[in-house]
This record gives sequence, structure tokens and C-alpha cells, in this order.
Amino acid sequence: MPFESKNKPLLPRRKFYNRMLRSMLIGSVLIFCSLFIGMLGYHFICKLSWIDSLLNASMILTGMGPVNQMETDAAKLFASFYALFSGIAFLSTVAVLIAPLAHRIMHRFHLEEE
Repeated sequence: MPFESKNKPLLPRRKFYNRMLRSMLIGSVLIFCSLFIGMLGYHFICKLSWIDSLLNASMILTGMGPVNQMETDAAKLFASFYALFSGIAFLSTVAVLIAPLAHRIMHRFHLEEE
């Protein structure tokens, strides 16, 4: 469901809350899918246990940095590409979460000008 245009009235609070909830669900799916991709890579490519894979994927996804040392070239390549992917995935998720609120604020300012 696209956002309402500037010519339409402000969305009622109930519908806005539903839009925010939908954004949070989409953001959660993006984060969990990104985390799952990292876990698979760290487990199968880097040969870490599942719990260590979860820890490394979580730390990279949130920008904290790796926990375990990568030993093989394949592991180092995966960790590099996953770090790049994680930065984009994290910023995209933040954008999905903030978009409804930012749109509502801008829409409200536009209505006040008229």
C-alpha cells in the first residue's frame, strides 16, 4: 500500500499505526533473513558452530565487528562480503522502519502550509 499523496488528508491514527506495524514486520523479516544468511555462511564456509555463527552474524549485522578469527581465504572472503551486505541490509531496514513516520511528519507540515 503506497503512501498517500500530498493532496489527500492525513491518514487516521489507527491506519498509521497499522502502517507502522507493517513496517516493523517487514524490517524484522529483513533482519532475520540477513541474520540467517550470515549464520549459514559462517557455519558452512567458516566452519563455526551454530552458536558461534549466530554470534558472528549478529555482531557483523549490528556493526560491532567479528568475534572469531577467519582462517581460510574462503572464510575471509565470505566475512568481507557479508560485512558489506550487512551494512546495506541494516541501513535499508532502518529506512523501512523510519519511512512511515518521516512521511507522516512531512505530510503534516505540508498540510499546515496550505
